[in-house]
Amino acid sequence: MVERDNELKGTTFTISVLHINDAAPDKIRQLLATKVALAPQFFNCAPLVLNVEKLEQQPDFDELKALVESEDFVLVGITGAKSEAMKIAAKAAGLAVMASGRSRKGDPLPEAVTKPTANDLPVVDLPLPSTVPAPLLASKVHVGPVRSGQQIYAAGTSLVVLGSVSPGAEVLADDSIHIYGALRGRAIAGARGNTDARIYCQQLQAELISIAGTFQLSDALPAGQTEQPVHIRLDQEQLRIDRIK
Repeated sequence: MVERDNELKGTTFTISVLHINDAAPDKIRQLLATKVALAPQFFNCAPLVLNVEKLEQQPDFDELKALVESEDFVLVGITGAKSEAMKIAAKAAGLAVMASGRSRKGDPLPEAVTKPTANDLPVVDLPLPSTVPAPLLASKVHVGPVRSGQQIYAAGTSLVVLGSVSPGAEVLADDSIHIYGALRGRAIAGARGNTDARIYCQQLQAELISIAGTFQLSDALPAGQTEQPVHIRLDQEQLRIDRIK
């Protein structure tokens, strides 16, 4: 048996970023609860970064960490710290201090109060899920590419994208997602728990794929299926990726 030394390797993970302009606990808890309601399983124990760039005063990072983790997220760090003192306080609370990510110049931002970047939490104004499923509507069709920083959501129906989904872009649907191009960003089908939803794309290079809260990141995609036309479905609570022949 050959023993191998431990290795330090670089990889890419999708981490949600929550932008806050008020450190009031009730407001943060309400915002997190709203996001979790969109896809409870998807956000369960999900890593989270706080963007504190808009805060006027230094918050209590220990209190923020306890608050975020009480909502079943894992707070891993902050970004947008304005001062060295703020960075030191965050590190003292066991948080990483990260550089802010930026959208590419000229790319439109999604229409949302918090103006998220490419890795932000999905921001869509939705009523909370009810026990009675809403009837599905005609498919929503988006013509052209979905650019980095954009988010397209099909509420109560399927989404058809006549183009590619760029890295840093996000497409969501309550039913299935059909992409007539390359999927290089994130695709979240069955956003409200529809386990029969599927994802179809002509070229799989996704940062993240998710169906009804079960998700898979780019580094876990099977090598033989990347850059191929595929369809993705749930099979016994696991994502199954099959090549379209």
